[in-house]
Amino acid sequence: MNDVAGSGATARPRGGRLPRQERRAQLLDSALEVFVAQGYHAAAMDDIAERAGVSKPVLYQHFPGKLELYLALLDASCDAVVDNCRVALESTHDNKQRVAATMDVFFEYVAGDTGAFRLVFESDLTNEPAVRERVDKVTTDCAEMIASVIHEDTGLPDIEAKLLAVSLVGMAQVSARFWLSETSGIKQSAAAALVAGLAWRGIRGYPLTDDPVTGHH
Repeated sequence: MNDVAGSGATARPRGGRLPRQERRAQLLDSALEVFVAQGYHAAAMDDIAERAGVSKPVLYQHFPGKLELYLALLDASCDAVVDNCRVALESTHDNKQRVAATMDVFFEYVAGDTGAFRLVFESDLTNEPAVRERVDKVTTDCAEMIASVIHEDTGLPDIEAKLLAVSLVGMAQVSARFWLSETSGIKQSAAAALVAGLAWRGIRGYPLTDDPVTGHH
């Protein structure tokens, strides 16, 4: 990853006292910039404090260490994906539109200006159990919501519906990341629609009246 100096962001000027919640939000914003630009291992608390325009003791008043700061960011990023997935599924009762809306969630997320998706899907700290747990939870939480819809619509057993749901989530996040890095010549909306079309052609093949093994009525 690029280092901070080359990321286009600049250190914020030191200012007066802020209410605790505002200061915490400011520190998280600064930490996100540093972690996205440098990765966890290369980032230093000194860099984050400088970026936020605060002294290191002020930073430590809010976060006792770099891991706690990283996990706070990860929690916010993971919650955002899961919440947006929930909103997408609840936005319509048309399952074709649900698939499209879910794909849009992941494409919109990776296209975000902050690069927060890199903490979730491209973290250099996945050997840390607390990080792995949060990253895995994005997939499982989104998949559980999607599996519920699949189960209701197809009558497939829960475990089969869950497998299909995990496949859809995997397709969404991997294709969105590939689009961003390799095929950004395709408009975001067109790329999401292309993948949603593939997903829908697959998932609509499991109507309620079909036997899940033979596919016969």
